[in-house]
Order: sequence, then C-alpha cells, then structure tokens
Amino acid sequence: MKRTLHEDWIAVLLAGLSLILILSGLKPTLPKFEWSNGETLVAQLSKLQNWSNLGILYVWLCASLAITRLLSSQPVSIHLFIGALFLVLVMWFAQLITGNSAIKGLGIEVVLFSLLLGLFISNVLGVPAWLKPAIQTELYIKTGLVLLGSTIIFGDIMKAGALGIIQSVVVVFTVWYFSFWLCKKMGLDDEFRMMISSAVSICGVSAAIATSGAIEGDNKKLSQVISLVLIVAIPMMLLMPPIAHWMGLSPAVTGAWLGGTIDTSGAVVAAGTLAGEEAFKIATIVKFSQNVLLGLAAFFISVYWAYNKKQENQQKPGLKTIWERFPKFVLGFIVASLLFSFVVQPATFKALKDPIKDLQTFWFALAFVCIGLETKFRDIFGAGNSRPALAFITAQVFNIFFTLIIAYIVFSGRFFTIGQ
Repeated sequence: MKRTLHEDWIAVLLAGLSLILILSGLKPTLPKFEWSNGETLVAQLSKLQNWSNLGILYVWLCASLAITRLLSSQPVSIHLFIGALFLVLVMWFAQLITGNSAIKGLGIEVVLFSLLLGLFISNVLGVPAWLKPAIQTELYIKTGLVLLGSTIIFGDIMKAGALGIIQSVVVVFTVWYFSFWLCKKMGLDDEFRMMISSAVSICGVSAAIATSGAIEGDNKKLSQVISLVLIVAIPMMLLMPPIAHWMGLSPAVTGAWLGGTIDTSGAVVAAGTLAGEEAFKIATIVKFSQNVLLGLAAFFISVYWAYNKKQENQQKPGLKTIWERFPKFVLGFIVASLLFSFVVQPATFKALKDPIKDLQTFWFALAFVCIGLETKFRDIFGAGNSRPALAFITAQVFNIFFTLIIAYIVFSGRFFTIGQ
C-alpha cells in the first residue's frame, strides 16, 4: 500500500518551497492593472510583463499540483494542467476587474470578484468534469495561510504600539465571545458559530479562512461567511468616515474605530484614506494588531475543536488524538512567522515582502474561485439560510458600538497617553 502525505503537510511543504525559491531570488508577481476606459484597458492588456507574470504563476500552480498528486499517490493527467489554466485565467479576469479605477477607489479586493466569477460559472454555465481535478480549495487556502505567517513579524507588533494592541485584545475577545453566544442563541451550528465569530472579531476573510481550516469546516458555509464579510464591509467603509466626522471624533479615535471594525484590509485602507492621514495611520496600526492575533486565535481554536469534536459513543480524545486532528498548517504558519521574525534579516524581508504577499493573494484568489465553483446560489440564499446573515449583521452592529467605546477610552487621550 502506497503511503500518502496529509494535505496539511503538503501545504506546509509547498509554502516552504515557495519561500525558499523567493529567498533564492525568484519573485512571483501578480499582473497589475490600472485602467479607467477602453483605451487604457487596451494599453494594460498589451503589457508583456503582465502576461509573463501570469505565465510564471501558472507554472508555479502546475508544479504545486503535480507535487501534490505525487505525494498523494494520485495520477497526474493533462486535465490537471488544463484545469489549472482555467483557474488562473478566472483569477486574472478578477484581477483585471479590480484594476478599474472606480472599483479600486472602493477598496474592493480581488477575492470578491474571484468568488463572484466562480459562483457565476457554477450556477450559470456549470462546472465541467475536466476542471474538477484542479479544484483543490483546502490546499490553496492552507498554502496561502502558511505564507501569511511569514508576513506577520513579531518586531512589527511592538512598532504597532501598545495602545493598538490593548484595543485589539479587548475588542477581539469581547466581540468573539458575544458573537459566539449570539450564534448559539440563534440556533446556528458550531461551524457557523466559529467562522462568524472569528470573521467579525479578528480580521474578516483571513480569520474565516483560518478558522474553517482549523475546524475542517464546510466550504459552502465558508463561502457564505466570506460573502457577508465582503458585502457588509462596503457600506461600513463608505459611511463610517463621515459619521465619525459628524460625531466630532478625533482622528486617532476615528482611525482606531475604523481599523477595529471594518473586516477587510483593503476597505480599512480606503476608509482611512477618506478620514485623513492621521486616522489612516491609526487605522492601519489597529488593523495590523488584530491581524497579529490571527495565529494565536487559530491555534486555540484548533485545540478547542480537536478536543471537543467527537463522534457518538467515543471517549474524549487524548493528546495523541488532538495531535492527529490538529491542523498542521497552523504549525507552518507559526514557524514561518518565527523564521521571518528572528532569522531572516529585516532588509531581506523588506525586499521580499511584496512577492510573498502577491503569492499569498494568488493562492487565496484561487481558493475563492474554487469556493464559487463548488457553491450554488441556493446554498447561500436558499430557505433556512437567513439566520447566518442576521447573526453576522447583529454581531457586526455590536462590534461597531463596542469598538467605538473602547477606541474612545484608549485613543482619546483622556485615559491614556498616545505615543508618537
């Protein structure tokens, strides 16, 4: 009998090989588009560099899928590479849409259009059989998360400032517990409770993905939570800056409020820009502080889920069972963060941060395309699916008001001294 490697370890291996290649000088880059009309669009499409970058990413994906199939003792067929090309082209089209100046001005990220395009194909055109071997949602998510760990540097936590960390810890734990309690009261299952609580309290899409990976959650539920995060973030991004101005909040409190409540980094950047330079700075600091808690939260969620998840008539799992169920990609996330914090030189990290971020976004965008391909609209908006949306929105309203109170206490200057 052939021995196969667990998907979690394969994800860690793929991310590790990617980081080694990047450290060796290979710098994968997403196609970059900036256009506002037909003329500028044609100019962008004629750039050879964008097509070259896309080709490198395609080869990267094909090699990763081939390695995965071999380590899983599965055959490598031509359909795998054709399916990979299809996924890359869908991701490229999503990237092209987000390059529009109007879309970019709203701070909408490529992941939203990756998901929407996948949903369109699944629900309108249908998913052909030859595409299915390349649909590896969990693998793409886990590989992207390990890469995410390499960009969370412990030294930057201190630079973020003690006040940002104080607010983030108080907000994350309080909002997470309230959301978890609320979802239970509304009769949602444990998977929804975990994903919604993490998405609302920590950092939106990334937190939902990390939590889903840690608990081996249903991709259809993850798709619904991600859709809610991205949709709700848009009105928050547009309305909160003028509301803060109307309330007479200081730039520091405004920034802390925006960074602590808006769930996507792109929307935080857009909202902070609308609110002014100082508000933008504080919003970024607070958002980063919450992002840093993602690894810690994923670890504790993994342990909690592994210990409490059991089938009927089974005893509570021991340490061996916890280790077997524990998602190994979380360990890869932590190791990557430690290595890039204390082993890789700061100057080297600064030079490599952009290609690592681009590759991470590439994996996440592919994952969102796959989530869309695996999801039907009736699974998101059908009968009986209104409770998750209501729970998410209610929890987000609580988050908005609670975070405003904490932001005022921490950043108004009345109770703490704001360092420069």
